[in-house]
Order: sequence, then structure tokens, then C-alpha cells
Amino acid sequence: MVGRSYPPEFYSWITVSHVRSLFEQIAIETEEDYQNIIKKLESFGVTVLRPDFAHETFVNGRYIQPPMTPRDHTGMFGTKFYETYSTNFVRADYDNIKDPSWPNCNSWKEFDQLPKRIKLELQNNFNFGTEKIHRTEYDGILDHIRSQNNTVNSGKLGMSNTAGCMRIGRDLYWGTDSYNQDLEKIKTQVNSEFPEYRNHVVNTGGHSDATYCPVCPGLIISLYDVPTYAETFPDWEVVYLPGQSWHMVAPFLKLKGKNAGRWWIPGFEDDQSVIDTVETWLGHWTGYVEETVFDVNMLIVDPKNVIVFNYNKQVFDALDRYGITPHIVPFRHRYFWDGGIHCVTSDLHREGTMQDYFPNRK
Repeated sequence: MVGRSYPPEFYSWITVSHVRSLFEQIAIETEEDYQNIIKKLESFGVTVLRPDFAHETFVNGRYIQPPMTPRDHTGMFGTKFYETYSTNFVRADYDNIKDPSWPNCNSWKEFDQLPKRIKLELQNNFNFGTEKIHRTEYDGILDHIRSQNNTVNSGKLGMSNTAGCMRIGRDLYWGTDSYNQDLEKIKTQVNSEFPEYRNHVVNTGGHSDATYCPVCPGLIISLYDVPTYAETFPDWEVVYLPGQSWHMVAPFLKLKGKNAGRWWIPGFEDDQSVIDTVETWLGHWTGYVEETVFDVNMLIVDPKNVIVFNYNKQVFDALDRYGITPHIVPFRHRYFWDGGIHCVTSDLHREGTMQDYFPNRK
């Protein structure tokens, strides 16, 4: 699955002409880059599906986020496909903000059964309920998954997306959303849901695919701030990229104080009309740019081919040592959208069978 953004005509609502033109250009170039990703995947024999748009794009005064980064909300584990969201329902909070016309709600299961318009209002206006509300854009893809005799688990486990979990054969490495989470609680949760795997919890403090990439058996590309892989990946080579991300995005740092680090449009760091437009209408679309460092956010197509967004000599030299060919497919507005090549794709079906790369483990 390859994501999709809004087309240029979507931005007709922007009244400032040069801002509208800017977003139209971003839309055109983003789809061009998606098409290049699709072309490259198809050259390897990969069948590509894309999400559609939900019927509702403007809810309670806000434009809902397009399905640009499907891996953030989906994950394929063996023959089980998860369309995920996290549940943070608190009855007292709901009672305090509910409209008198809304039904009572006593549990997250009852929350999940609320009318879609109510859930979207709670999500958009109060950041409440679920991070991912199922929308119609994935319906055709879910039908395809079922046609392959795979199972769809919608919203079953909040963290079961493959942006936050590395699948290394029988071993699953679960990242954390923040550094202060209860690791044992996460371990208990994933052990319950995935008993057929060996589950490990790694305190990444954000999406795992923005922190490290196990490229092949024996090789990891990683940022400098991961403490150690000696226990989780014993005897594997780790290629560190200290400071790789920040010198590339120096202009973004200037803007960070104005937008809390959530997006960056190069060349418009001081354009207040752009800043106002994004913050007023689109601010909730984007995550924190520092979560996604695209040199490690790579897509492993098969044992010999990896897709990356840009060139890095240290990474390319390491890949060459292992007989792996990197393929550069740019995504020009990745710092605005905060989505690497791994994020904007999500595998739906893979050939082969589960391997055990650490057979001496219990």
C-alpha cells in the first residue's frame, strides 16, 4: 500500500493566492513522488494498492488528515493485518465535554460504537478517544486482504503498526511512544496478543522506523542515540549515523519555535501567512519532524534491494558490503509531511515463511 495526499484542487479554500499556489505545488510534487515510488516498486514485481479518500474531509471546522502514511496505522504480522488505533478513553473526561445530545459512554468499547461524527469531533477538537478513526479510504484494501485469505483485525491493539514494531522473523521488537512508558505493561500486552512470537520492548521514544533499520541479517543502520543492540541483536553490525539528521534541516530549527517543530516548508520559514495557514488549518496533520530521520527510514523490498530517499555514503558503503543495492526515490516534501519511505508504504502480503534468526533463544 502506498499513501495518498490531497490533490491540488483541494486547496481552493486558501484565500491568500501565493499560499494557495504553494500548497498546490506541494500537492502536485507529492503525487509525482508517490508515482515514482509506485513505479520503482512495480519494477520489482510488487503489486501496489492505494487508499481512497474518506467522504468527509471537513469535520467540525478542521480538515481531516489524508491517508499519507499508512504504516503509522497498519501492520501485517504473518497472515494477520491490523488496522490500528490507540484507546485513551476516560469516562470522566467524556462526561465533562460531551454534548447533552450525545449518548452516555462508560468504556472504550462503547466509545468505539459512538456515531462517527462524535468520534471525529472528539478527536479533532479534544485529541480524545482514538488516534486513528477508521475511515472509508481503507475499505477496498481490507477487502483485498481478505481475498488473500488473511485476517483483518481492526483496532484490536493500539500499538500494532509496523512503524513502531520491527519484525525480524519470530522476534518482534516493539518501540515505545515516549521514554516514560511502562515497559513491562507493554510486554504483557504484546505477549497476550502475539503469543506465537518472541516479543521484545525497546525504549525508542517514538516510531522505531525513525530510529533504526535492520536491513538484513547481521546489519543495522541506526541513529547514535540508541543505547545498545548487544542484547537485542547480538553480534550484528551496527552502522551509526551520529548527527546525520540535523545539519540537513538547519532552516527548520529556525521555525521550530513558531510551530513546535511539526512541519517545515523550505524557503517560507519567515512567511507569516504560510505559518498562519498551516497552524490554523493543518497543524494537527503533522507530527514532529525530529521523529523521522530519513536515512534510517528505509524500505526493504527484498533481500537484495532497498529503497531510500537520499544518498548517504556511510549507509551505501555498508549496504554494498552485504550485497544490497540501494535505490534512491526522492520525496521532496518529506520534512513537511513527516513521512519517510517506510512510513508512506505498508506491506499487505509477503511471500515465504517465518524464519528464526536467533534459534538459541527460548
